[in-house]
Amino acid sequence: MDETPVTHRERSLPQRVAIRLFYPTFRPSEKALRAAVADKTVLVTGASHGIGKASARRLAAAGAVVLLVARSGPELEQLAADITGDGGTARAYPTDLADMAAVDRLGRTLLAEYGHIDMVISNAGKSIRRPIAESYDRFHDFTRTIDVNYLGPVRLLLTLLPQMCARKQGHIVNVSTWGVLMPPSPRWSAYGASKAAFDVWLRSIAAEIAGDHVTTTSVYMPLVHTRMSAPTDFRHIAALTVEEAADLIAYAVTARPRAVAPWWAVRVQAWSAVHRDRVQRFLERRNR
Repeated sequence: MDETPVTHRERSLPQRVAIRLFYPTFRPSEKALRAAVADKTVLVTGASHGIGKASARRLAAAGAVVLLVARSGPELEQLAADITGDGGTARAYPTDLADMAAVDRLGRTLLAEYGHIDMVISNAGKSIRRPIAESYDRFHDFTRTIDVNYLGPVRLLLTLLPQMCARKQGHIVNVSTWGVLMPPSPRWSAYGASKAAFDVWLRSIAAEIAGDHVTTTSVYMPLVHTRMSAPTDFRHIAALTVEEAADLIAYAVTARPRAVAPWWAVRVQAWSAVHRDRVQRFLERRNR
Protein backbone atom coordinates (compact mmCIF):
# COMPACT_ATOMS: atom_id res chain seq x y z
CA MET A 1 0.00 0.00 0.00
CA ASP A 2 1.42 3.37 -1.00
CA GLU A 3 2.32 5.47 2.03
CA THR A 4 2.01 8.77 0.17
CA PRO A 5 -0.93 8.54 -2.28
CA VAL A 6 -0.58 12.24 -3.09
CA THR A 7 2.85 13.83 -3.30
CA HIS A 8 3.59 17.53 -3.05
CA ARG A 9 3.84 17.87 -6.83
CA GLU A 10 0.67 15.86 -7.52
CA ARG A 11 -1.61 18.15 -5.51
CA SER A 12 -4.33 20.04 -7.30
CA LEU A 13 -4.36 23.83 -7.10
CA PRO A 14 -7.19 23.88 -4.49
CA GLN A 15 -5.24 21.38 -2.39
CA ARG A 16 -2.08 23.48 -2.57
CA VAL A 17 -4.02 26.58 -1.53
CA ALA A 18 -5.70 24.71 1.34
CA ILE A 19 -2.35 23.40 2.60
CA ARG A 20 -0.88 26.88 2.45
CA LEU A 21 -3.78 28.40 4.37
CA PHE A 22 -4.73 25.74 6.88
CA TYR A 23 -1.69 23.49 7.35
CA PRO A 24 1.33 25.78 7.48
CA THR A 25 4.51 23.86 8.26
CA PHE A 26 7.71 24.89 9.99
CA ARG A 27 11.06 23.80 8.62
CA PRO A 28 14.16 24.56 10.69
CA SER A 29 17.42 25.27 8.95
CA GLU A 30 19.78 22.35 8.63
CA LYS A 31 22.27 24.24 10.78
CA ALA A 32 19.73 24.70 13.59
CA LEU A 33 18.60 21.07 13.41
CA ARG A 34 22.17 19.78 13.50
CA ALA A 35 22.94 21.98 16.49
CA ALA A 36 19.93 20.49 18.29
CA VAL A 37 20.44 16.78 17.57
CA ALA A 38 24.03 16.11 16.51
CA ASP A 39 25.48 13.29 18.63
CA LYS A 40 22.22 13.09 20.61
CA THR A 41 20.58 9.71 21.22
CA VAL A 42 17.08 9.96 19.77
CA LEU A 43 14.46 7.23 20.11
CA VAL A 44 11.78 7.13 17.39
CA THR A 45 8.79 4.82 17.78
CA GLY A 46 6.70 3.78 14.80
CA ALA A 47 9.87 4.18 12.74
CA SER A 48 9.27 1.53 10.10
CA HIS A 49 6.81 3.55 7.99
CA GLY A 50 5.34 6.97 7.38
CA ILE A 51 6.10 9.91 9.65
CA GLY A 52 8.42 7.91 11.90
CA LYS A 53 10.51 6.65 9.00
CA ALA A 54 10.82 10.09 7.41
CA SER A 55 11.65 11.68 10.77
CA ALA A 56 14.30 9.06 11.55
CA ARG A 57 15.99 9.72 8.22
CA ARG A 58 15.88 13.47 8.78
CA LEU A 59 17.31 13.29 12.31
CA ALA A 60 20.03 10.82 11.35
CA ALA A 61 21.08 13.04 8.45
CA ALA A 62 21.51 15.87 10.98
CA GLY A 63 23.88 13.76 13.07
CA ALA A 64 21.61 12.11 15.64
CA VAL A 65 22.13 8.55 16.85
CA VAL A 66 18.70 7.21 15.99
CA LEU A 67 17.16 4.23 17.79
CA LEU A 68 14.40 2.74 15.66
CA VAL A 69 11.39 1.06 17.29
CA ALA A 70 8.43 -0.65 15.61
CA ARG A 71 6.88 -4.11 15.36
CA SER A 72 8.23 -4.87 11.89
CA GLY A 73 11.80 -6.10 12.27
CA PRO A 74 12.77 -6.49 8.57
CA GLU A 75 11.63 -2.95 7.73
CA LEU A 76 13.52 -1.53 10.71
CA GLU A 77 16.69 -3.40 9.81
CA GLN A 78 16.46 -2.16 6.23
CA LEU A 79 15.95 1.42 7.40
CA ALA A 80 18.91 1.16 9.77
CA ALA A 81 21.04 -0.20 6.90
CA ASP A 82 19.90 2.62 4.59
CA ILE A 83 20.70 5.28 7.19
CA THR A 84 24.11 3.73 7.88
CA GLY A 85 24.79 3.56 4.16
CA ASP A 86 24.10 7.28 3.90
CA GLY A 87 26.64 8.00 6.61
CA GLY A 88 24.28 8.16 9.58
CA THR A 89 23.97 6.10 12.74
CA ALA A 90 20.90 3.99 13.49
CA ARG A 91 20.00 0.75 15.24
CA ALA A 92 16.80 -1.28 15.08
CA TYR A 93 14.91 -2.50 18.16
CA PRO A 94 11.81 -4.43 17.02
CA THR A 95 9.19 -4.11 19.76
CA ASP A 96 5.41 -4.29 19.97
CA LEU A 97 4.26 -1.35 22.09
CA ALA A 98 1.15 -3.33 23.02
CA ASP A 99 3.36 -5.83 24.87
CA MET A 100 4.06 -4.10 28.21
CA ALA A 101 6.74 -6.58 29.30
CA ALA A 102 8.55 -6.13 25.97
CA VAL A 103 8.33 -2.34 26.29
CA ASP A 104 9.80 -2.48 29.79
CA ARG A 105 12.67 -4.67 28.50
CA LEU A 106 13.23 -2.24 25.63
CA GLY A 107 13.63 0.73 27.96
CA ARG A 108 16.04 -1.12 30.24
CA THR A 109 18.04 -2.42 27.30
CA LEU A 110 18.43 1.05 25.83
CA LEU A 111 19.60 2.51 29.13
CA ALA A 112 22.06 -0.34 29.60
CA GLU A 113 23.49 0.11 26.10
CA TYR A 114 23.50 3.91 25.79
CA GLY A 115 23.44 5.16 29.37
CA HIS A 116 20.76 7.73 28.58
CA ILE A 117 18.23 8.82 25.97
CA ASP A 118 18.30 12.50 24.99
CA MET A 119 15.04 12.66 23.04
CA VAL A 120 11.98 10.48 22.56
CA ILE A 121 9.80 10.91 19.47
CA SER A 122 6.61 9.10 20.52
CA ASN A 123 5.17 8.57 17.08
CA ALA A 124 3.81 5.00 16.98
CA GLY A 125 0.05 4.86 16.66
CA LYS A 126 -2.90 2.70 15.73
CA SER A 127 -5.99 4.14 14.05
CA ILE A 128 -9.47 2.63 13.92
CA ARG A 129 -12.53 4.24 12.34
CA ARG A 130 -15.61 2.19 13.14
CA PRO A 131 -19.22 2.94 14.22
CA ILE A 132 -20.05 1.86 17.75
CA ALA A 133 -22.84 -0.34 16.39
CA GLU A 134 -20.15 -2.43 14.68
CA SER A 135 -17.96 -2.53 17.79
CA TYR A 136 -20.18 -4.27 20.35
CA ASP A 137 -18.33 -7.57 19.91
CA ARG A 138 -14.94 -6.01 19.16
CA PHE A 139 -13.60 -4.95 22.55
CA HIS A 140 -10.13 -5.80 21.25
CA ASP A 141 -10.37 -2.73 19.02
CA PHE A 142 -10.27 -0.58 22.14
CA THR A 143 -7.69 -2.56 24.09
CA ARG A 144 -5.28 -2.73 21.17
CA THR A 145 -5.66 0.98 20.42
CA ILE A 146 -5.24 2.09 24.02
CA ASP A 147 -2.19 -0.17 24.41
CA VAL A 148 -0.36 1.23 21.38
CA ASN A 149 -1.44 4.87 21.66
CA TYR A 150 -1.39 5.33 25.43
CA LEU A 151 -0.24 2.55 27.75
CA GLY A 152 2.79 1.48 25.69
CA PRO A 153 4.23 5.00 25.45
CA VAL A 154 3.57 5.56 29.16
CA ARG A 155 5.29 2.27 30.07
CA LEU A 156 8.34 3.26 28.01
CA LEU A 157 8.61 6.74 29.49
CA LEU A 158 8.23 5.47 33.05
CA THR A 159 11.49 3.60 32.42
CA LEU A 160 13.32 6.41 30.62
CA LEU A 161 12.16 9.46 32.59
CA PRO A 162 14.03 8.86 35.87
CA GLN A 163 17.36 9.00 34.07
CA MET A 164 16.34 12.12 32.10
CA CYS A 165 15.31 13.88 35.30
CA ALA A 166 18.50 12.82 37.07
CA ARG A 167 20.60 14.28 34.23
CA LYS A 168 18.48 17.44 34.18
CA GLN A 169 17.99 17.24 30.44
CA GLY A 170 15.75 15.54 27.92
CA HIS A 171 12.98 16.24 25.45
CA ILE A 172 9.81 14.27 24.63
CA VAL A 173 7.80 14.83 21.46
CA ASN A 174 4.28 13.44 21.31
CA VAL A 175 3.08 13.05 17.73
CA SER A 176 -0.60 13.53 18.44
CA THR A 177 -3.45 14.57 16.15
CA TRP A 178 -5.35 17.79 15.62
CA GLY A 179 -8.46 15.70 16.35
CA VAL A 180 -7.57 15.85 20.07
CA LEU A 181 -8.32 19.58 19.94
CA MET A 182 -11.61 19.09 18.11
CA PRO A 183 -15.03 17.99 19.44
CA PRO A 184 -15.14 14.17 19.72
CA SER A 185 -15.99 12.80 16.32
CA PRO A 186 -18.40 9.93 15.60
CA ARG A 187 -16.76 6.65 14.52
CA TRP A 188 -13.38 7.64 15.97
CA SER A 189 -14.10 6.75 19.61
CA ALA A 190 -11.29 4.20 20.05
CA TYR A 191 -8.63 6.28 18.32
CA GLY A 192 -9.67 9.66 19.70
CA ALA A 193 -9.95 8.48 23.30
CA SER A 194 -6.54 6.78 23.25
CA LYS A 195 -4.76 9.76 21.70
CA ALA A 196 -6.44 12.15 24.12
CA ALA A 197 -5.40 9.97 27.06
CA PHE A 198 -1.69 10.18 26.24
CA ASP A 199 -1.97 13.88 25.42
CA VAL A 200 -3.46 14.63 28.86
CA TRP A 201 -0.96 12.35 30.61
CA LEU A 202 2.04 14.00 28.99
CA ARG A 203 0.79 17.54 29.60
CA SER A 204 0.07 16.60 33.21
CA ILE A 205 3.56 15.32 33.94
CA ALA A 206 5.15 18.16 31.93
CA ALA A 207 4.50 20.51 34.84
CA GLU A 208 6.26 18.09 37.20
CA ILE A 209 9.35 17.32 35.13
CA ALA A 210 9.92 20.92 34.01
CA GLY A 211 11.79 21.53 37.26
CA ASP A 212 14.27 18.87 36.13
CA HIS A 213 14.72 20.65 32.78
CA VAL A 214 12.96 17.89 30.86
CA THR A 215 10.75 19.46 28.20
CA THR A 216 7.83 18.23 26.11
CA THR A 217 6.25 19.16 22.81
CA SER A 218 2.80 18.03 21.69
CA VAL A 219 2.53 18.03 17.90
CA TYR A 220 -1.16 18.13 16.97
CA MET A 221 -0.50 16.79 13.51
CA PRO A 222 -2.97 17.63 10.74
CA LEU A 223 -3.99 14.97 8.25
CA VAL A 224 -0.99 13.24 6.68
CA HIS A 225 -1.07 10.83 3.76
CA THR A 226 0.36 7.64 5.29
CA ARG A 227 -0.25 3.92 5.27
CA MET A 228 -2.28 4.33 8.48
CA SER A 229 -4.64 6.92 7.00
CA ALA A 230 -4.98 5.20 3.62
CA PRO A 231 -7.86 2.82 4.56
CA THR A 232 -10.14 5.82 5.16
CA ASP A 233 -9.35 7.07 1.63
CA PHE A 234 -8.34 10.68 2.25
CA ARG A 235 -6.65 10.88 -1.15
CA HIS A 236 -8.82 13.76 -2.36
CA ILE A 237 -8.50 15.77 0.86
CA ALA A 238 -5.67 18.23 1.36
CA ALA A 239 -3.06 16.64 3.61
CA LEU A 240 0.63 16.82 4.40
CA THR A 241 3.20 14.44 2.95
CA VAL A 242 5.33 12.44 5.38
CA GLU A 243 8.29 14.69 4.53
CA GLU A 244 6.29 17.78 5.53
CA ALA A 245 5.23 16.03 8.73
CA ALA A 246 8.90 15.26 9.42
CA ASP A 247 9.58 18.99 9.09
CA LEU A 248 7.21 19.56 12.03
CA ILE A 249 9.06 16.94 14.09
CA ALA A 250 12.37 18.59 13.21
CA TYR A 251 10.94 21.93 14.30
CA ALA A 252 9.71 20.39 17.57
CA VAL A 253 13.16 19.09 18.53
CA THR A 254 14.87 22.30 17.43
CA ALA A 255 12.64 25.02 18.91
CA ARG A 256 11.08 22.86 21.67
CA PRO A 257 7.73 24.68 21.81
CA ARG A 258 5.11 23.31 24.19
CA ALA A 259 2.75 22.67 21.27
CA VAL A 260 2.66 22.67 17.48
CA ALA A 261 -0.81 22.88 15.94
CA PRO A 262 -2.67 24.32 12.95
CA TRP A 263 -3.43 27.96 13.72
CA TRP A 264 -7.18 27.41 13.63
CA ALA A 265 -7.30 24.28 15.83
CA VAL A 266 -7.04 26.01 19.21
CA ARG A 267 -9.61 28.60 18.12
CA VAL A 268 -12.06 25.86 17.16
CA GLN A 269 -11.34 24.11 20.46
CA ALA A 270 -12.16 27.26 22.42
CA TRP A 271 -15.34 27.96 20.44
CA SER A 272 -16.59 24.37 20.74
CA ALA A 273 -15.97 24.39 24.51
CA VAL A 274 -18.20 27.44 24.90
CA HIS A 275 -20.86 26.03 22.56
CA ARG A 276 -20.61 22.39 23.58
CA ASP A 277 -24.34 21.63 23.41
CA ARG A 278 -24.69 23.24 20.02
CA VAL A 279 -21.74 21.28 18.66
CA GLN A 280 -23.13 18.03 20.06
CA ARG A 281 -26.52 18.62 18.47
CA PHE A 282 -24.84 19.35 15.14
CA LEU A 283 -22.85 16.10 15.31
CA GLU A 284 -25.97 14.13 16.21
CA ARG A 285 -27.94 15.56 13.29
CA ARG A 286 -25.07 14.96 10.89
CA ASN A 287 -24.61 11.38 12.06
CA ARG A 288 -28.31 10.63 11.54
